[in-house]
Amino acid sequence: MQLRKLTSAALLVAIGALSAHLIYIPAGVSKCFPVQHAINVMGAVLLGPDYAVAIAFLISCLRNMFGTGSLLAFPGSMVGALLAGLAYKRWPNIGAAMAGEIFGTGILGGLLAWVIAAAVLNSNAAAWFFIPPFLVSTVGGSIIAGLLMKSGLLSQLTSNKAGK
Repeated sequence: MQLRKLTSAALLVAIGALSAHLIYIPAGVSKCFPVQHAINVMGAVLLGPDYAVAIAFLISCLRNMFGTGSLLAFPGSMVGALLAGLAYKRWPNIGAAMAGEIFGTGILGGLLAWVIAAAVLNSNAAAWFFIPPFLVSTVGGSIIAGLLMKSGLLSQLTSNKAGK
């Protein structure tokens, strides 16, 4: 099962990193990425909070290395992934994971992005500047993840019967 989880995590990281240049919403010094939020929810539900945070971190690193992300990718994606995973662990339904992702990325991640933008990127944007685009991105990504999860298309990623 551990190998299946690692392989599933690697697949989600690859999808997130490779699709980063295709779909994003520019918002000042930030690039909002709905695919990241869909992956956060899927990782949280399929693999748990620890894997979800690791996936978010790796995608953010790769996006920054490829020039398709910014430093603000870290707070939004990682906080959202953590809260999605913790919410799903506490209330095991996809709606809880989606709500955790939306609050974690849209509100907390937006506020953390403001702190990082002010401290590291010398931005003088208002605290609320990052929250609306982060919310738009995370709501869209969470809905996509919810639809994919409800459809059953992703059940093969963690099913013990897959490949037998």
